[in-house]
Parts: sequence; C-alpha cells; structure tokens
Amino acid sequence: MSVAISIENVIKRFGKDTIINGLSLDVRPGEFFTLLGPSGCGKTTLLRMIIGFNSIEGGEIRIDGKVINSIPTNKRNMGMVFQNYAIFPHMSVRDNVAFGLKNRKVPQDQSESQVDEILKVVKIDHLKKRMPSKLSGGQQQRVAIARTLALNPKIILLDEPISALDVSMREVMKKELKDIQRRFHSTMIFITHEQEE
Repeated sequence: MSVAISIENVIKRFGKDTIINGLSLDVRPGEFFTLLGPSGCGKTTLLRMIIGFNSIEGGEIRIDGKVINSIPTNKRNMGMVFQNYAIFPHMSVRDNVAFGLKNRKVPQDQSESQVDEILKVVKIDHLKKRMPSKLSGGQQQRVAIARTLALNPKIILLDEPISALDVSMREVMKKELKDIQRRFHSTMIFITHEQEE
C-alpha cells in the first residue's frame, strides 16, 4: 500500500548555516516525485532528513499523517538508493541484496526466495554470485535498487541514482525505475540536477 509524504516548513541547519529554510511539499501515495535543483541546493539533505539520517531543526515530516521527526531510521520502513550505490565490495550480489533481510533476522529460506525474486525483477539474477568489482555501473545500480526493494519499503528515496551512467543506460534505467515503482506500489522521491531526467 502506497503512502503519502507531507513536508511542512522543514528547516535544516549545519552550525550557523541554514541549508533548508521552511520547505513545504506534498507527495501523493504511489507518486514518482522528482525534485530538480542544482548541486548544493539541499536535495540530498532533504532525503537524509526524510529517512532519518539528518536531524530536523524545525517543521514536520509526516507519513500518512503521522509525524516521524523523532522516529529512528530503522523504524521508518524506507529505503534509499545512493548516488554512489553504496554496495559492499566484499559481498557477492546475492549477499548484498540479502544484507537487510539478514539484519531483520528473516528466516534463510524466506530470504533466499525474496532475493531470487528481486534479482529477477531488476534483471540481474544471472549475476548473483558475482562480486561488485566485476560489475558495470548499471549492474551495480541494479544491486543497490534490489537491496532496497528486498526490504519492501513503503517509500524509496533515489539520490541521483543514474547520474553516473552513460546516456543510453540512463534511458533504460529511467523506464525500469518507473516499472519497478508501478509493480511495487512504492512512493518514490527521485532527485536530480539534470533537467533532462
């Protein structure tokens, strides 16, 4: 089930510098919401506030009407795909995707079937034994997306996830991200500094 995100007058400061000053926006349930802006304008900071990596100095963030400002990151049922993918170099594709399920103590047989299904969805099931150093940028991105999807988050935050890919792969991944969003009924926030995206 998709969820709504409501951001009301949020403020983020680092020391004396105000990075976000009273931002408000609403994301509808199941929406693929894109936030466009130049590098350094606070897009990633906002995503980090939504997921709970950064504190909030003012305002409120609500998920389906519930204020989440003080809820710990691991209780927010969100996933984030980082610009640099942040996959573990010492783990195979399968182990990377299973990492969050293992931390949640999901039984191994259930975890294995979930991982297999997700790897098929993102079209890398044939790479499950491969190490990250043997993957292309597009394949690494798919691993990062699969790891997020495996946890079945209600909200997926995408921090410029296709900016490092070549033009043809960007086009493929834009379509596939939209297909994934429809299939999983997730609410997604996608940030970019590229107007064409």
